Amino acid sequence: MPMKKQSNEAGFQGSEQAKRLSSDIEDNIRYAQETLGTGPDILIRRLHLFQESKAAVLSIAGITDKASVNLLVDSMLSEYREESSLEKEGDPFQALVYRMLAVGGIRSLETLEDIDSAMLEGFTVVLLDGYDRAIAVNTGGGERRGVEEPSTQTVVRGPKEGFAESILTNISLLRTKIKSPNLRIDYKIIGRQTRTAVAVAYMKGISEDKVVDEVHRRLDAIETDSILDSGYIEEFIHEKNYSPFPLLQNTERPDAIAAGLLEGQVAIIVDGTPFALLAPVTFFKFFQSSEDYYQSYDIATFLRVIRFVSFFASMLLPSLYIAITTFHQEMLPTPLLISIAAQREGVPFPAIIEALIMELTFEILREAGVRMPRIIGSAISIVGALVLGQAAVQAGLISAAMVIVVSFTAIASFVIPAVNMGTSARLIRFAMMILAGSFGVFGIMAGLMVLLTHLSGLRSFGVPYLTPISPLVKNNLKDVFVRAPWWAMNKRPALFGKPGTSRQGKLEKKAISSQSGNSGEEEEGQ
Repeated sequence: MPMKKQSNEAGFQGSEQAKRLSSDIEDNIRYAQETLGTGPDILIRRLHLFQESKAAVLSIAGITDKASVNLLVDSMLSEYREESSLEKEGDPFQALVYRMLAVGGIRSLETLEDIDSAMLEGFTVVLLDGYDRAIAVNTGGGERRGVEEPSTQTVVRGPKEGFAESILTNISLLRTKIKSPNLRIDYKIIGRQTRTAVAVAYMKGISEDKVVDEVHRRLDAIETDSILDSGYIEEFIHEKNYSPFPLLQNTERPDAIAAGLLEGQVAIIVDGTPFALLAPVTFFKFFQSSEDYYQSYDIATFLRVIRFVSFFASMLLPSLYIAITTFHQEMLPTPLLISIAAQREGVPFPAIIEALIMELTFEILREAGVRMPRIIGSAISIVGALVLGQAAVQAGLISAAMVIVVSFTAIASFVIPAVNMGTSARLIRFAMMILAGSFGVFGIMAGLMVLLTHLSGLRSFGVPYLTPISPLVKNNLKDVFVRAPWWAMNKRPALFGKPGTSRQGKLEKKAISSQSGNSGEEEEGQ
């Protein structure tokens, strides 16, 4: 697996100051034991080849595939290959490289540091006495979680496979979706201590070259000790601001990544995590689900409208209730106002305090449900919410209307497909509640004005966050609030990739209808 050299000396190419390998095999083995330790996972197998020539196979158990390592050793110990290979090649090192190693993916190592790097990447190192070079054989593997259904962004109709923690597995899932030579994948190593493999995937001819170059530039600029998840990468490379809104899209669905690549986005896949990143991204992409494109366009449009309504409800509903019941009672019909007033009779707190108590209580229950053991977590959260809500109403601490508002708000926040966008709505909700409790509807309107101004100024890798609404791009409105039929979306949206590229031939609906009608008439005539 080719790796691009980073500024932190990532990869297998040693620096000029790196010490070269010794021609004495024992010196090289001693160096590996000093730097990597002598734990039970550091495996060193000494062999005799070519009329008692000494060789050694170095690997780390757990991050290498045991069967591949055994196959490598077996191929080296074969008596037939031992005799014939040396006769044909003459040079033992060349015979080892070209005739004896049965495992693919090998490269030459020249420095001592290369031994550490190769072994920690899951390669097996082969040393031959008398040569100041070594061979790194790709035997990466070990115990990893297999391909399973995604735990987030589930769909009723559509693929059920999700990314795993292995970068090679994730790339194979992606290549299964896109069987095109235009799919390009560049590799990097990021993190001085963790040395995490990171892949940048894009479609040549569809993705903008300047966006791809910008992604590479930002990744190369990362100087850190550890990359343990794609969330590290996300914070390092997005625009430096303090926005609560996500500026990169994360997903564990291979079909979502494939769809993004085919629209010109660039994917970042990080080893050790099932969540990949897509950039650039707009605000409206977070309300699109993979299932929107697997079912009828009218149903997809209806569900998408539901998501937008749920987003604004989760962000504004408690603040509207606070503002109306505190400052603008005349906006309510008289029977409803009387009912709410009767419920609030005896409640010792103003609406703002009441709402904050309920919202914080629900956030605590939500967090407890996530952290508890999976078997009892959901039961505890549901029972806790019901018991606490009912007891609070009976005790006169909270009104029943407030319980309804908070419960509906919590349910609405789960409708949004992207978890990070739902979290943003939860954070903004508290700010809106404070504004509503202080200034009423005027405070809410002021908060929305500030929010809209903030959104208008955001950019994701140079793409305006509110595109295609601001700036307005009429040709790209077919997949924002509504999902147009596939036959009507013959052009790629000119948001991320090269504008004007076609993704399908023109297919007129009328032509299909007329052909169907003609065939029906012919059948009747016959």
